[in-house]
Amino acid sequence: INAMNECLLPCLRKQAAIDAWHVFCGHSIVPSSIPASIPASIHPPFRSVPFQAQAQAAAVDISERAQRDVYSMDGWAAQCGVQKSDGYQLTSDDGIDFGVMTNVDLPAGSPVVFVPSTVVLSSSKVYEEYGPAMLGEAEGRLMQGGLQSQLPLFRLFVKILVEYSQGQNSPYFHYLNAMPRRYNNGASMTFACFDCLPPYVAGLSMKERSNFVNFHKALRCVPSYSGLLPEEVVRDKDTVKWAYNVAVTRSIEWNNNGERLIAPMADMFNHGTETEVEIAVDSEGNVNAYAARDVPAGSPLRISLGDPTNPSPLFATHGFLDESCPATFCKMMDKGDEMAALGLDYSNLLFYKDTGDISAGVWDVLLYSVLKQDTNLQQGFYRAHMDGDEATKRQYHQQYFPYTLEALREHVDKTLRELDRLSAKARGYDLSTHPRVPVILSHNEFVKRTFLNVRAKRAEFSILQR
Repeated sequence: INAMNECLLPCLRKQAAIDAWHVFCGHSIVPSSIPASIPASIHPPFRSVPFQAQAQAAAVDISERAQRDVYSMDGWAAQCGVQKSDGYQLTSDDGIDFGVMTNVDLPAGSPVVFVPSTVVLSSSKVYEEYGPAMLGEAEGRLMQGGLQSQLPLFRLFVKILVEYSQGQNSPYFHYLNAMPRRYNNGASMTFACFDCLPPYVAGLSMKERSNFVNFHKALRCVPSYSGLLPEEVVRDKDTVKWAYNVAVTRSIEWNNNGERLIAPMADMFNHGTETEVEIAVDSEGNVNAYAARDVPAGSPLRISLGDPTNPSPLFATHGFLDESCPATFCKMMDKGDEMAALGLDYSNLLFYKDTGDISAGVWDVLLYSVLKQDTNLQQGFYRAHMDGDEATKRQYHQQYFPYTLEALREHVDKTLRELDRLSAKARGYDLSTHPRVPVILSHNEFVKRTFLNVRAKRAEFSILQR
């Protein structure tokens, strides 16, 4: 305990960081990174949570059955200068998955959480701490593999492992002990899991697993200085995978340089299509979470972790199914060339979950594909599309609509058959050896419901064509 307290003292002495919070809450200044629409005068009540340090095990127990100690982290964070509004309340239905709600009304712009820079883990600070002597060879290997964009995440991954290796002597022990033990994302899946997912999300999940594998290989190039990264930790695949999952699911990307940050307590907000909270980082590196709109008491506090119209990347990276999303990519993986030619991407080709509506981009790609039988017709449609000539495009769509409708039917029916096959395969797995089957089945069922609604919408179009 004395060793832990000695590690906490630097945090406790960072009064300047706490003063920065009071400045943020007072009249004098709003940090430059906060949008100008936030009022300059904000007066929420704040309180510190008393915390009594208790004896802990020598290392964090990362076994999947181990309990998360979230409330000790709450107390630790308060001692380290993390400030919360009175409305901030950690919630959980099962003691496994946690979120945040407010038990008071929060006006738009109200501060919700302040995390001083002394507590924030950032990829740039990790590099300053360890430098090229420790990270250079490993990062060089990643760059050779075309993973330069992943270097900020790799640095946080190494930092998590180093802190884990220090056990209760780490100032981040209570934070790590509050992390989930089980993850359902791509890095945690097996090839048997990938075989039960549709191609798009399976590809994203496999990419996540490949990223983890490359990180683990690069980790072997990180020398151990004074026991910071013991060999037994580097060799332990389960520990390394857990550290990777902590880094990838708790960090956010900040600024145009790809900087990644982990801000304890500000990372407890769940994802939502509709968000109540936004995150900002001031010039001192302090992380501020504030109400994005008026939020009534009893509401969840959520942030955006990704594109709400494309839940598959969230599933692959974070391991949860965002059923609040209004739409999803139409799964036309075989139309990549057509999408590229028309300047479209996955976010333009959507099926709407509840209504079965079909975005304009889907119709454009289908028609462009149908017209490839006649190069002149295809080029005429292409020119109209690129010129923004909506009247001419409309004429093409009207004239060839029966063909695009048939192409849509073929795609939807084929996908539904494939989903049934994949789910049947998943149901044949033993849950004791394939514990992620339930989340895979939930994902496939979500996609199936969406496609069934699209099929019903297509049937309406067929009736109108008669």
